Amino acid sequence: MPVWADVAIGAKTVELPGVRLQDVKARISNGDSGTLSLALHAAKADLPALGWKHAGVALLGTLQRDEQLRWQFDGRLQMTGTPGAALTDASVHMLVDEAANNLEVDFGQGKAIANAAMPMDQPSHVQITLKHLPAGWLQGLLSTVWAGQVKGGQLDAELALDVHDTGVQTSGQFNLDGVGFDSPAGTLAGQSLSGGGRLGLLTDQGTASMELDASLRGGQLLVGPLYARLPAHPVQLGLDASVRNGAIALTRLHVADPDALQLDGSLGFDAKGSLQALQLDRLDARFPTAYQRYGQAWLSSLGLPELRLSGQLSGGATLQSGGWRSFAFRTDGLDIADAAGNFGVSQLRGGLDWAAQGDRPATTLGWRSLQLYRMENGAAQGHWQSRAGELALQRALDIPVLKGHLRLGELGWRPAAASGQRLALSLALTDIDMAAFSRAMGWPEFPGTLGGAIPALRWIGDRIELQGGLSVNVFDGFVDITRLSLQQPFGDTPVLAGDIQLRQLDLGAMTSVFDFGNITGRMDGSIDGLRLVGWNPVAFNASLLAAGGGRISQRAVNNLTSVGGGGIAGGLQGAVLKLFKTFGYKRIGLNCVLQADVCQMSGLDNTADGYTILAGSGLPRLQIVGHQNRVDWPTLVRRLKEATEGAAPVIR
Repeated sequence: MPVWADVAIGAKTVELPGVRLQDVKARISNGDSGTLSLALHAAKADLPALGWKHAGVALLGTLQRDEQLRWQFDGRLQMTGTPGAALTDASVHMLVDEAANNLEVDFGQGKAIANAAMPMDQPSHVQITLKHLPAGWLQGLLSTVWAGQVKGGQLDAELALDVHDTGVQTSGQFNLDGVGFDSPAGTLAGQSLSGGGRLGLLTDQGTASMELDASLRGGQLLVGPLYARLPAHPVQLGLDASVRNGAIALTRLHVADPDALQLDGSLGFDAKGSLQALQLDRLDARFPTAYQRYGQAWLSSLGLPELRLSGQLSGGATLQSGGWRSFAFRTDGLDIADAAGNFGVSQLRGGLDWAAQGDRPATTLGWRSLQLYRMENGAAQGHWQSRAGELALQRALDIPVLKGHLRLGELGWRPAAASGQRLALSLALTDIDMAAFSRAMGWPEFPGTLGGAIPALRWIGDRIELQGGLSVNVFDGFVDITRLSLQQPFGDTPVLAGDIQLRQLDLGAMTSVFDFGNITGRMDGSIDGLRLVGWNPVAFNASLLAAGGGRISQRAVNNLTSVGGGGIAGGLQGAVLKLFKTFGYKRIGLNCVLQADVCQMSGLDNTADGYTILAGSGLPRLQIVGHQNRVDWPTLVRRLKEATEGAAPVIR
């Protein structure tokens, strides 16, 4: 028999398993052709397990029985305030089959389709099918355990979902297409990720655990210090993760990229996203592919940007509470070079094995050639062993360098030393060819040799301090370098400091090499408080003195006058000057104190009009006086460059 109905219901609160509705209004009235019209509105709907809070609900449609006496509902659902704008205007089809104890609901919005089926006597258990679902619709579920944001993409899935009073449990298969996500601390992120796999997730009162085994292709992925540019072919990713009070622990991390990287280990982050623990049980990398896809960002953060690598490397490492606890690696052939030319090694073979505690087996590590700051070193092999946290050289190591030798007598490295002494060594240099050294540094070539001993070198924090000194035998005299220190040696702007003493340098040999014009005699001097930042001078106190007299050519007079910003004194006219090729002098002196990019100039003596640079002797008597007490450092460098390159310096 036909049924007519017109029922209106209002309720302050309606609670169902996993759902709480507030300010509910529902109306059932007669529809067309024996159907019923259903309208339901709720001002606020809360689904705590899915992270939905205070969402508005408007459900409109028709209700009828089919031939099998099953209830069917067809209509539209409009919700407001849902994460990811889920179900803002969706079609709804619902089938209630009491005989089969089954409730089935289909949603459709745009291309997105969702199907949910559940037993009527256990509505907390749901079988879900998702197709073309916007990934942002899952933002609410993720927000129950994680503060991150889902950004774009869509997914397909076949999931089993159980809703509990304090969380959910779900597992099943999924496929991703262009999905992105980000965390507040920026330590976990993904972009344009595609692929598929199997997922298991359990949430309970703000904590969560997850098991994931997936095959990903394309896109970018950030997991702590590991940043990956995924290739077009599948990369296997497996992980077991837990989240508690904002801290994330990846107790299992597996990455398998056939032509680049095999990795097994674990990671841990605190609530602020800082890396707290890293365990690499297995690392097999093939370069350059592994570097391009996985290692470039991490190594850049360690101060090693733009490396060129080829070969292979295997090993493992442990990091805890911000400090290294162990590492080991081995290679049968690896080439490394940085783009700036500060460091390079070819055919690195062997390995190192270090631990912060206990003893480790002895290893050997050698290379065919080694480059440090554009200086080529020859083949060598070292013998190493780790004891009580120190990785030490077991016997002296002799390295060919620029036709001479560098001998490392002792070397001990403590990688776990956060701010204390990290490195201690002693070394000696013998017969280093200064012509080869000059070419390596891009200087004009000059003959001589470099030698010296560093009885103790200490690396404390980011600073390297050298005791002892180096002595360069050049221009038939000596250049002694002492009190050397180097900060951030492999950073973008290393800072070098030291003192330099010049003893009895032959000015004739020096001026001929630098094409300055000829000056004879001997020069002494000092450069105290030398400080270079990024290998450019920023401070020093330099004093140069030739006190024994000699001869100076007309060209050297012009260059010395222009570099010092001075002029010819003593009444000697330019026309007379041209009659002589050389002049006698008694003394030459020039001082410069560099500070704040300005050089404070002085000479042999100072007057109100300037300072004497050269005091002549004999006839014609020549005197050069400097009139510029303060000279811009770039201007002084330009004048020196012009003078040594054979051009006439111009005073501007």
